[in-house]
Amino acid sequence: MNRPLVTLPEFRREARKKLPREVFDFGDGGSETETTLRRNRRAIQRLAIRQDILVDAREIDTSTTLLGVPLSWPVVIAPMGGLILFHEEGDVEMGRGAERADTLQFLSGATGFPVEAVAEASKGPKMFQLYHFGDRAWVTDYLARVESAGYLSVCLTVDVQVYSRRERDIAARWSPREAMAKAPNPRGPDPDYPTRLTWTDVEFLMKTTRLPIGLKGVMTARDARRAVEMGVRLVWVSNHGGRQLDSTQASIDALPAIAEAVDGRAAIIVDGGFNRGTDVLKGVALGAHAVAVGRTALWGLACGGADGVAAALGLLRAELRTAMALCGQTSVKRLPRDCVFRVD
Repeated sequence: MNRPLVTLPEFRREARKKLPREVFDFGDGGSETETTLRRNRRAIQRLAIRQDILVDAREIDTSTTLLGVPLSWPVVIAPMGGLILFHEEGDVEMGRGAERADTLQFLSGATGFPVEAVAEASKGPKMFQLYHFGDRAWVTDYLARVESAGYLSVCLTVDVQVYSRRERDIAARWSPREAMAKAPNPRGPDPDYPTRLTWTDVEFLMKTTRLPIGLKGVMTARDARRAVEMGVRLVWVSNHGGRQLDSTQASIDALPAIAEAVDGRAAIIVDGGFNRGTDVLKGVALGAHAVAVGRTALWGLACGGADGVAAALGLLRAELRTAMALCGQTSVKRLPRDCVFRVD
């Protein structure tokens, strides 16, 4: 970065200046009318934080765990495809940034780099997000590589039965897949397989790898309850950042009922519009063990590679600590549910 960026909005503005318009829109946009994209932010903004006073805030504990993995703060980097478009080393550099920011990287199944190369490039903890593009033989071989490379869990994305209509890309007559051809991600022999995914595929995954299994894209208490009853260890509340089904519910609005249904039987991650420290506080208070951020880390990557990722997430972390001190909460593990409430 040519000059230090000292607020989170600056990273987005700087990325917009640096990136080709179609690449920025690919990262920034959502599907169709982008109603879900906007709804994610509006739902978070409708939540207020209770302000307790006269609390000794000299010691703020942001530490937590995710599937037994210690985290010094409750933020992980969401899996994102197409990172090669934002930095020449893409997922590899994002992993380095995650390590410098002392957080966990979820590697996207749409990575343009071998899972081994990303694992070897940095020492921080990593988990893997799976797109079930291929047949079961392909998935079995791929997960063996993921497990051997040291990833700590496998999270199956379940909300991409078909690829959505992302109108910013369509209107620009631009294809992210064609743009990513310089770093192709090997996929299985049946690219239409996601349309056939069912709960039997979840059972198959649980028999195929020793790693904990998660599901990303859970938006109802009913599905969350079924998942944990099957032995799923991670429930990821997500509407794909507004990039899949348009006009669906905001992730944070779905979170409380899902947390109640899970009832401590699995870890919970939430994503979708979380880009400030107060947002993270709200997500954890409503039942998430960690909040996944995508675009915040993405703009950092575009602005300055691993250093940019670390700088952006460092600001997010500082915002979280400030918010906790100002509202009289000193531990993320003890955030009460009623410290967040809805206002209209």
